[in-house]
Order: sequence, then structure tokens, then C-alpha cells
Amino acid sequence: MSQPVPSGPKLRLDGVRKTFTVPRSGATVVAVETADLTIEAGEFLTIVGPSGCGKSTILNMLAGLELPTEGTVAMDGRTITGPAAERGMVFQDYALFPWKTVFENVEFGLRYGPHGKGLSTAERRRRVARCVELVGLGGSEQKYPHELSGGMRQRCGIARLVANEPDVLLMDEPFAALDAQTRIILQEELLRIWGETGNRAERRTVVFITHAIDEAVFLSDRVVVMSAHPGRIIEVLDVGLPRPRTDATRTRPEFQALSQAIWNLIRDEVYRAATAAGSAGGARD
Repeated sequence: MSQPVPSGPKLRLDGVRKTFTVPRSGATVVAVETADLTIEAGEFLTIVGPSGCGKSTILNMLAGLELPTEGTVAMDGRTITGPAAERGMVFQDYALFPWKTVFENVEFGLRYGPHGKGLSTAERRRRVARCVELVGLGGSEQKYPHELSGGMRQRCGIARLVANEPDVLLMDEPFAALDAQTRIILQEELLRIWGETGNRAERRTVVFITHAIDEAVFLSDRVVVMSAHPGRIIEVLDVGLPRPRTDATRTRPEFQALSQAIWNLIRDEVYRAATAAGSAGGARD
């Protein structure tokens, strides 16, 4: 049975500021400056911006891996003070255990963490099998990560995340290391797994980080555009493209126009970030 969408935002950043201290010099670097943002339940929200704009820092604060220097980060009205099973992450580098099979990697959180509490062995195995099938890895359950392509490894990482059934999926450039063709396929697969064609009340909330503007527009309900040095939210754009998204979506004039509008917002920032990439004391991404 579907659950009602809770009133109020799923995630909220209020006056969030994050600073870091440079180890050698002791200087203070502002990674995120006064960020205010609400993310609704069931929403697919993507954050884009140049390197060093604080995208991953915001994601880490939503995950509870880092705490804000000022302001609050909350989920369902409760301040986030650390990692929790209700929020799961997918990383760019897959983060799979190389000595475990696909099945064992997907099962790991259920077997050793709080996510599988109360599940019998049979129930746990059924859930793992269902998630493996969901991401298209049926038949590869006994393969090890070194036997998988990059796209298959990332599918395994997504299956492991979904198996734990978190309310919120936090995804830090999960497709960045993949070739262009695989990336397009996995974008469509992610929307299917998210439940694009289903009831919004049944969807998990997704916060997705990417450098790729076309990827952000294709996936998202809204796109948050950030500037760098220090990281600030400069625009939040609605993506009014119809769902489900398909290859034809990429050819629509609205898709091209929105992609261009985002590029216009960050173009100068990207150029500046590129020229300053090697300088010390730059803000974290």
C-alpha cells in the first residue's frame, strides 16, 4: 500500500554555511555560503555547478557525513546529526567489496546493518534477488566486481542502495566514470528504478550531483545551479519536461533551451574554476 506524501519538505537546508581549515596554512575556506533549499518528498533534484562549488559538500551534509558550520540541515523536520539508514549514498567509484559477489555486495547492508533487522534469511535473499533483477543484473549474481563492466558495477551499487530501502537516495556523480553510451542507458534505468511512471507517493527522494548539464535536465524535476568560491546557490530551475523521459526528450526545444540557460549561468564560473584548479585553498566540490 502506498504511503501518503508527508506534509512539509522531505529535506531542508536553512542558512547553511560550511567552512574548512586548510591544514598547512590554517586558513579558513568557505565551501558553502548561506544555502537555503527545500526538497520535496518524491522529488528528483539535481545540483550542478563548476568544480569547487560545494555540490558534494552539500550532499555530505545531507548524508550526515559532515555537519554545517552554521545553519541546519533537516529531514522530515528533524535535524540531521549523523548518518542514518533512512539516507543512502551511491558514489562515483562504486565502493563495492572486491572479494564479494554481486549477490553478497547487495546483501551486505541487510546482513550486517540495521536495514535487515527482523528479516528472515529467506526474506533477505528474496529482497536481494528482487533488487538484482530490478537493476538488470539477473544471471550475474555470482560474479565478482572485477568480472563486471563499469556500468554493471554501478548497477550493483544502486541495487545495494535500493535493497536497504532508504527514504532518500543521495548520488554523487554515479555515472561520471562511465562511457557516454552506458551513461545514457543508466540515466533511463535510474528513472525506471526511481518509479518515474508511478505514483509520486511511492517514489523515493533523490538528490543527484553531476557536472553534466544534459544529464541534470534529463533526470530532474528541478535543477539547483551553484557558483564557486564560495559555493552559493544562484538559481533553482523547474524542469517542465513531460515524463517518462525518453531519447526524444533530448531533442525537444525546451530541453535544449534549459540546458543552454544553465550553461549561461555557470559558463564564466567554469572558466574561472578551470584556471584556478591547481591553486591552493580552493573550495571543496
